[in-house]
Amino acid sequence: MKLAILSRAPRSYSTQRLRTAALDRGHEVKVLNTLRFGIDLSGDEPDLQFRGKRLSHYDAVLPRIGNSITYFGTAVVRQFEQMDVYTPNTSWGITNSRDKLRATQILSRHHIGMPATTFVRDRADVIAAIERVGGAPVVIKLLEGTQGIGVILAPTIKVAEAIIETLHSTRQNVLIQRFVSESKGRDIRALVVGDRVVAAMRRVAQGDEFRSNVHRGGTVEAVTLDEDYERAAVRAAQIMGLRVAGVDMLEGNEGPLVMEVNSSPGLEGIERATDLDIAGSIIDHIDNQVAFPEIDVRQRLTVSTGYGVAEIAVQAASDLVGKTLGESGLRERDISALTLQRGTSVIPNPHSRHVLEAGDRLLCFGKLEEMRSMIPGRRRRTRRVKKLPAEPIHEA
Repeated sequence: MKLAILSRAPRSYSTQRLRTAALDRGHEVKVLNTLRFGIDLSGDEPDLQFRGKRLSHYDAVLPRIGNSITYFGTAVVRQFEQMDVYTPNTSWGITNSRDKLRATQILSRHHIGMPATTFVRDRADVIAAIERVGGAPVVIKLLEGTQGIGVILAPTIKVAEAIIETLHSTRQNVLIQRFVSESKGRDIRALVVGDRVVAAMRRVAQGDEFRSNVHRGGTVEAVTLDEDYERAAVRAAQIMGLRVAGVDMLEGNEGPLVMEVNSSPGLEGIERATDLDIAGSIIDHIDNQVAFPEIDVRQRLTVSTGYGVAEIAVQAASDLVGKTLGESGLRERDISALTLQRGTSVIPNPHSRHVLEAGDRLLCFGKLEEMRSMIPGRRRRTRRVKKLPAEPIHEA
């Protein structure tokens, strides 16, 4: 395999470990400065220039894109995708993970457990927003902060209001998030590769510091995750379009709460804490996947007139409940079930013998007209009405 590692820090621990792991396995590997690429759209096919010359052929690319060059870096990754070069982290996955609000919006759509979060811009809406997430103390986060920078714990509503007003005055966008007191000063970092967690560590803050980042003096220890935490980490990474990711989670009273999905996780702290060859696991995963470059389904399906992908929810009143997929009549309507989601579990290529239950969600490919007839009308949102306390009854 010929592998390109996109990195502006060739001497960093993570880049060096990935390069060494690839060489040890007999692969050809080059570390390429992301900013030295040129995107060439002048020919018949998408192409890339590097240092002013046409880039040679690569089987796979591993992006290590820093925050400061997200736009250009993801453009380069996107060009590799158009050239059918395999990348474990998609360009859109990197882009989405860099914006905390966008990432939270995407994950919440898929019922991933997260701390209650809200986003407002008008000063008049701030106090109501703080109350919606549970009141003070409250965590205030800059949308693009890293390594704990731009994360502030406000002890009171007045302090929170003042901080948010100050940040807004400097044209900063901030998230308002519930403070998970039971996990104060500690969190979990799970390193996801492919469809499994290959390593995990607990980070613990020093003294009264509530941020547990190693860059802020936090300590780390290896930890074995239970099934709920592993499942949450893998699902969060895959939903974001990342096959190599560091997933940060708080230990809530009711289970894991995903805080962030990092598309370029550092390897030094977690390799030293766990004594595991994580770089080797990443290289092995890429080697196993080079024959399967990411496909943008939306692009490819535009050539199939009248066909597409849709999600069909199995309603409690549906005549599909209790039937197997084979008995459902989907095949006869030219519809194929690609996955079956039941709760937090996803079954790929479900067998015709699978019995459908109320609440199942089928991701299907087929005739759009046929699938449209199976999708119920949109449920109208109901307004939440505040219940007023009952008036006392005064007896005469």
